[in-house]
Amino acid sequence: MMKEFILKYGCNPHQKPAKIYSREGEMPFKILNGTPGYINFLDAFNSWQLVKELKLALDLPAATSFKHVSPAGAAVGLPLSDALKKSYFVEDIDLSPVAAAYARARGADRMSSFGDWVAISDIVDLPTAKILSRSVSDGIIAPGYTEEALKLLKNKKKGNYCIIEIDFDYEPQSLENREVYGITFEQKRNDIVVNYDMLNNIVTENKEIPEEAKRDLIIAMITLKYTQSNSVCYAFDGQVIGCGAGQQSRVHCTRLAGSKADIWYLRQHPKMLNLQFKEGVTRPNIDNAIDQFLRDDVTEMEKASWSEIFQVMPTRLTKEEKAQWLSTLKGVSLGSDAFFPFRDNIDRAAESGVQFIVQPGGSIRDDIVIKACDEYDMVMAYSSLRLFHH
Repeated sequence: MMKEFILKYGCNPHQKPAKIYSREGEMPFKILNGTPGYINFLDAFNSWQLVKELKLALDLPAATSFKHVSPAGAAVGLPLSDALKKSYFVEDIDLSPVAAAYARARGADRMSSFGDWVAISDIVDLPTAKILSRSVSDGIIAPGYTEEALKLLKNKKKGNYCIIEIDFDYEPQSLENREVYGITFEQKRNDIVVNYDMLNNIVTENKEIPEEAKRDLIIAMITLKYTQSNSVCYAFDGQVIGCGAGQQSRVHCTRLAGSKADIWYLRQHPKMLNLQFKEGVTRPNIDNAIDQFLRDDVTEMEKASWSEIFQVMPTRLTKEEKAQWLSTLKGVSLGSDAFFPFRDNIDRAAESGVQFIVQPGGSIRDDIVIKACDEYDMVMAYSSLRLFHH
């Protein structure tokens, strides 16, 4: 343990000097490999809180894939279907619950997870390290690593992969502060515990929330707690499937997260699972090609690059095929870090299979939003908990 760590620079190379340090006592982590930077540490400590809370709330291994202080994906360690294994490129790995959690977290939004920071709630095992060994990733934080996993991870990035071990039991002081433009801000740390009781105030006509949906709503709420606001999160089958972060308009959060959820589901279409790629094409290039392949606004220049990616040029999904496939996505849960001011959020959420919603409530148009949910036979709970994060 140490009290101070000198950084190469801050957010940008011209921001020197830079360091992290503990005001009282030693810092609760060890650097096992690599040299983490300023943004790496911001991602590490935010992501660690997310997975620790998921672990404590759901009693399952948890993982998240973080980029620029917001989660691209988060999940708990539930088994994967064959379609998900193929979509996540992990068919050849015997997945442990910990590995399944990270495969899900990384698979939520593979484009955004390129060069991610990883947080794992449990000891990182060899199957998890195997997934990471062939993924473009900057670093990882976890409470520990098996000997085999640590050996494999230390070989990443020519031996420079950042590996941090954190004390699971560490709890910071209740007050936190930061400086902006020479002014110190101080507040009570957001240590509110998200729990199932926050789903009890159901305001819609339909009041039935199955246990699986309750779990997914908890995942959405805890994810939102560590997502830059405004934020909206879609969750399904134990994982985030779309996260919209840092938008000034709430409906833009809902649209962004919904479009990511749609792409996540479209990747599991039989046509997409049967795409054949040329030997030697990297997974990031495959992910880029799949993203282009699913977009309606793809350019002719982008199409021209596909001959270098696909072994056999496939037939693209038509709008009708996409719509038919997306219509089979049902039972999605959605969380919002603040109230929905207009029904347009509900209308967009319905397009991506949302049936269960949790939000704080408190808008002057709550009645209009509730009515919209009733029209779609959705279930909506008011948590009375705002989850802004900046």
